[in-house]
Amino acid sequence: MSWVTWILILTGVGLNAAAQLLLKVATRPLAHFSDFSADTLGSAVLILSKSLPFWSGMLCYGTSVCVWLAALSKAPVSTAYPMLSLGYVVVAGVSVMWLGESLTFPKVLGIALICAGVILVSRSAA
Repeated sequence: MSWVTWILILTGVGLNAAAQLLLKVATRPLAHFSDFSADTLGSAVLILSKSLPFWSGMLCYGTSVCVWLAALSKAPVSTAYPMLSLGYVVVAGVSVMWLGESLTFPKVLGIALICAGVILVSRSAA
């Protein structure tokens, strides 16, 4: 695969991960809702509709779909699709630094296994 294809794949993964992180930030004001009844759903929609992180996350999702389509047009899906798992690695790392989440040994081990799998898949594409 060409370097352009790899850039498209990694950009798609990065945009998807950014969308997840932004949507997590956007949902923080919703944490006080104990259930999602019709009343709370309406309030949640109103809160999200005014949220810059929500709209930024949605923009990242939309852009990631466009970039991903370009990547799929150039790469075998059996190689490209496993690369999406790199999003787990990015989200875990950024959520620790930006959102204050914890990173336990089992999570680190899982991330290492994901990275090993991605390396194996990417090398088989050569």
